[in-house]
Amino acid sequence: MNMEFYRKLPIPQDIKREFPLSESAERQLKRRINEMKDIFSGESDKFILIIGPCSADREDAVMDYIYRLKEVEEKVKDKILIVPRIYTNKPRTTGEGYKGMLHQPNPNENPDMLKGIIAIRKLHMRAVEETGFGCADEMLYPENYRYLSDLLAYVAVGARSVEDQQHRMTASGFDIPVGMKNPTGGDNTIMMNAIKAAQSSHVFLYRGWEVKTNGNPFAHAILRGYVDNLGKSHPNYHYEDLCELAERYKASSYENPAAIIDTNHANSAKRYLEQIRISKEILHSRNHSSEIEKLVKGLMIESYIEDGSQKICDNPVYGQSVTDPCLGWEKTERLIYDIAEKL
Repeated sequence: MNMEFYRKLPIPQDIKREFPLSESAERQLKRRINEMKDIFSGESDKFILIIGPCSADREDAVMDYIYRLKEVEEKVKDKILIVPRIYTNKPRTTGEGYKGMLHQPNPNENPDMLKGIIAIRKLHMRAVEETGFGCADEMLYPENYRYLSDLLAYVAVGARSVEDQQHRMTASGFDIPVGMKNPTGGDNTIMMNAIKAAQSSHVFLYRGWEVKTNGNPFAHAILRGYVDNLGKSHPNYHYEDLCELAERYKASSYENPAAIIDTNHANSAKRYLEQIRISKEILHSRNHSSEIEKLVKGLMIESYIEDGSQKICDNPVYGQSVTDPCLGWEKTERLIYDIAEKL
C-alpha cells in the first residue's frame, strides 16, 4: 500500500474531554437548534440565513465577523434566525488547493491534522460560548463529524459528497438539520434520493462500530445551481425551479419538505455580487406563491468582512476570503436588513 500511516489521532471523546462545552452554552445551543427545527417543521415562520465566509481561514477574523452578525441579528430576530457559516474543511475539485482549517490552521504552513482538529473545535466553541450562535459546517469527512457533534447546529452535505452512501447514512443519525446539495451536474434525483436516505433508519459501519440510526426528519434540499458538460453554470433558484422541487417533494413521502437556496456557487456563476439580486428574486417568489413560501425556509449566503477574494500570501487582507469571493460586510449588513423588510 502506497500510504504512510503518519500519526494516530486522538478519538473524538478525548478531544471533547480536553475541550468541553460549558453547560450554559450547551443549553443555549439546544435552544437555537430547536428554533431551527421549528422553522423546518413549519411551526415557526421565521426565515433562516446561513451566512458567512466561504471558508473559515483564521480565528480572529471569523470571530470578528460573527460578533458583527450578532449585533445585526438583535435588530431582525423577530423575522430571521441567523446561522453563521464556519466552514472548516473545503472540498477541492481536483484535490489541489487550500482544504480548510482542519488541514491547515495556518494557510501558510504545512498540513497538521491534530492542530487542525483542535483549532476547529476551539473556533466553534468560541462562537457558541461567546455569542450563543448555533453555527453551520460542511461534512466533508463523515468520520470527523464526531469531533464537532456537540457544537454544531446545522450541517451541509456538499455537491460532490451528496451521492456518497457514507455521508447519507451518517446524516441519518444527526439530531440537527442537515442540508443535501444538488450535485454539481444538476441531477435533482440524486439530491432527493440523498434526502430520502438521510430521513431513513440504517445499520452500517462507522468509526469501527456497527451503528444504528433512526433517520433524520430534518434532512432537506439545498439548491446551489449546476455546471453542464461544457463547464457553463446554470442556476436553479428561479420560480420554475422552486415549483419543480415542490412537485418532487409531493411525488413521494418526505418528512418536513424544505429547501435552502444557495445564492452563490453555480447559482451566481461565482459572481458574488449577484447574491444580492438572487436573494431578492427568491423572496419575490416566496411572496408570489404560498407553496414556495412554505417550501423555501432560508438562504445560504457567502459573506465576509471584505469584498472579493485573495490568494494565500504572507500578508493577507484581513477578513477577505482565500477561497471563493464573498460579499463584504457593508453589503451584507444592508442585505440582511433588506431581507427582513421583504419578509
